[in-house]
Amino acid sequence: MTLQGTSIIGFGRGEIGGATFTAFDPSTGEAVGPEFHSASVAELEKACDLAAAARLAFGNLPGKDRAQFLRRIADNIEGLGDTLLERASLETGLPTARFAGERGRTCFQLRMFADLIEQGDWVDARLDSPDPERQPVPKPDVRSMLRPIGAVAVFCASNFPLAYSVAGGDTASALAAGCPVIVNAHFAHPGTAELVGTAVSDAARECGLPEGVFSLIFSTGYEIGQALVRNPNIKAVGFTGSRAGGRALMDIAAARPEPIAVYAEMSSVNPIFILPSAMRETHASIAAGLHVSVTTGAGQFCTKPGIVVIPEIAETIPFKAQFGHLIQQTAPHPLLTSGIRNNYERLSAGRELEKIESSGEVCGYGVGPSVFETDAATFLSNESLADEIFGPTTLLVESSEREELLEIARTMEGQLTASIHGTPEDLIENADLIAILETKVGRLIFNGYPTGVEVGPAIVHGGPYPATSDSRTSAVGTRAIERFCRYVCYQNFPNASLPEELKDENPLGITRMIDGVRK
Repeated sequence: MTLQGTSIIGFGRGEIGGATFTAFDPSTGEAVGPEFHSASVAELEKACDLAAAARLAFGNLPGKDRAQFLRRIADNIEGLGDTLLERASLETGLPTARFAGERGRTCFQLRMFADLIEQGDWVDARLDSPDPERQPVPKPDVRSMLRPIGAVAVFCASNFPLAYSVAGGDTASALAAGCPVIVNAHFAHPGTAELVGTAVSDAARECGLPEGVFSLIFSTGYEIGQALVRNPNIKAVGFTGSRAGGRALMDIAAARPEPIAVYAEMSSVNPIFILPSAMRETHASIAAGLHVSVTTGAGQFCTKPGIVVIPEIAETIPFKAQFGHLIQQTAPHPLLTSGIRNNYERLSAGRELEKIESSGEVCGYGVGPSVFETDAATFLSNESLADEIFGPTTLLVESSEREELLEIARTMEGQLTASIHGTPEDLIENADLIAILETKVGRLIFNGYPTGVEVGPAIVHGGPYPATSDSRTSAVGTRAIERFCRYVCYQNFPNASLPEELKDENPLGITRMIDGVRK
């Protein structure tokens, strides 16, 4: 497939003209063709108008029809073959093997949501029977379920060109809910975005869906993305990126005449607490596992552990030596963009702490992995040490007292994850630590590492601000669909006019709550 470098506006393409940009190869820093053309405000408005026009028809499709669409998208993405993997690798500096796995996750997510909406229980249908004889006021017939919220704007993530981008979790869950989607492509991997966007658009055509169900917008700067959030046809936003970027979109969305929700995943250091028993018994394996978690993907995962709290005991000495050696032996790797590289170097240089780093040759946007070390008192007295540095680095915080451990947990901002290494008995003895962490994170991990998010019905990928903008939701797993829905109640409606999910005869055969009992 030849890349055109223009936005996908419904079933059409954007015009050639206006501001242009290219992708870059992070391994060399050199531009990669072709040129991509930023959408105009008029093209953006057309995409939003098409989405608004498609809203009712798409939202009222039976679940089985939307499921067919999601499965066709997955089939089309797989049909791109190695072309997709090679382009993603070129635009990110990451190996094609990484994208074979990420493509698998992307297609799994699409099919997972297809299964969910085809089965149908996800709408949380509830029926309360009437009682006309009730005194002093007759009881009405009340029924409710989840309905799609409307057109959704999705902003692609820099670090996941497939699984958190054009057809990633935000798009898959919004389409599954019955919401048209307009995607704002990330400037770092526009070719990958166009390939996947074409797969989605083709699937919409092939399934006979309304034209405005999907659009893909290319842009330079912030004007188009901000205009997208301000457009009155947009009813919710999905975003994965920096705290500054997410906060900016939240503020724009809140300032609209009709404020809307922004579901933003932003900043997390994912602390790991290594208890003394674990350090004594398994310090070697913990050092090896931590090294993998910090450096995989050049540390560019939202779940990378950025703070590791360690006990001040004898076994910590060989742990630090082993981990430091592994960091020194890890080759430098390019980061995704020059901006990410520059930020990594600036924030790292600002930490006046003991440091071990790789000393290999750096090319393009490359950086060397590193590990910093400090004590609990210093950490607690310097708020900046708790800030995220996106890339292959972490901070070891040595604690000598249990109260210090608890204070570190108390002072943490909201996080996606927190991990505890120890024994089952430690969990009982440290119930107060767990109680604190439950208020700080979306996922608690025992004797494991935060990188690697299992996609499934039970997963929670979210957390209190600034990890996300709304800790009540998850960006991964089947719960993600709930972000793009709202409850609608039907009171005293005749059976024939109710949605299929709420009719007396339950034609879809779904599980419902009837008079407070699941049936």
